[in-house]
Amino acid sequence: MTAYFDNSATTKPCKTAIEAVNDALNNCWGNPSSLHQVGLDASNKLKFARKQVSKLLGVNENTFYFTSSGTTANNTAIFGAFEKMKRQGNKIVTTAIEHPSVWEPIKYLESKGVQVIRISPDKSGKINEDEFFSAIDKDTILVSCMAVNNEVGSILPVNSIRAAIKRNGSPAIIHSDCIQALSKIPVTPKALDADIITVSGHKIHALKGVGGIYIKNKGSVKPYILGGGQEQGLHSGTEAMPAILSFGAAAEEAMKVSENSLYVSGLKKKLVEAISDIPCVTVNSPEDAIPYIVNISILGLPSQPIVNFMDEKGICISAGSACKMGHRSPVLTAMGLSPEIIDSAVRISLSRYNTEEEIDILTSAIKEAAEKYGKKR
Repeated sequence: MTAYFDNSATTKPCKTAIEAVNDALNNCWGNPSSLHQVGLDASNKLKFARKQVSKLLGVNENTFYFTSSGTTANNTAIFGAFEKMKRQGNKIVTTAIEHPSVWEPIKYLESKGVQVIRISPDKSGKINEDEFFSAIDKDTILVSCMAVNNEVGSILPVNSIRAAIKRNGSPAIIHSDCIQALSKIPVTPKALDADIITVSGHKIHALKGVGGIYIKNKGSVKPYILGGGQEQGLHSGTEAMPAILSFGAAAEEAMKVSENSLYVSGLKKKLVEAISDIPCVTVNSPEDAIPYIVNISILGLPSQPIVNFMDEKGICISAGSACKMGHRSPVLTAMGLSPEIIDSAVRISLSRYNTEEEIDILTSAIKEAAEKYGKKR
């Protein structure tokens, strides 16, 4: 039996997503741009998948575009918004705990002379709103802030950015990376008041190789992946129908956001209560983080050996973010945690498919690792 707790890295495709893939491979393998019946059938399926994901996001399907990944979506958002707005200013405000697919494009723009302000979190992973919002001024053209942090699960104040932009007289566009938030908390444009929202399929039990981007006003983002003009010119390249149809099916399965969150909250509560009295274990996620992500440290035992120990027992967790291996976590570093805590940190990420039995297996293994190898405080 494998107890899988690395759902923030990727998720197991759900049954309906797999069925959608099989349908695509067997019955919908045409090019959606082809003007014959096989192509038209594919085009109709593409439209239906767009409606499914748009419904989960709470947007009009005409404002949602498929991409080849969440990374591609974030790159499109950052570079595309900057290109459209660069004549109105030269400043980007973001946080110091963004995913590399946001951090690296902004870092590249910084190397070309763009002023970048990165706001660091406190020790709980939360962003100081006063500091964040005061950094926004008339020269700010883009504010990029993730909805949920991928390592500790902290919820960031995206829905308060608009007021700061108006108050400070800024022309800025708001982008929110919602890849870890989709299906876990409400991420509709109404809830977040964002101009651009980026998402990914394989984080919600669809296939890898598909992401998406909501754009309130398509004219605010300049396409940078050029070619055949697919996705209304925003993301050229023949659409990957199996992955896209799986995204649509998974989105429909994930509509019960509150119900699923309540169930996972129960699993998290059981986990945290079981490990809270272990002397060498610290919980690094804030108490009000989303229930799907729990970051802990077993002091005295480095992260990778913890992952290896768990793996030998059929338990899958990750050493911080699985998206950038071999580096000390920039998120935990930005939070100001000690090197000892950072170097022994692991991420446990849950899904609605985890069970209480699996939580028992995990907590038992954590206790065993702590007793054998942990540093007594």
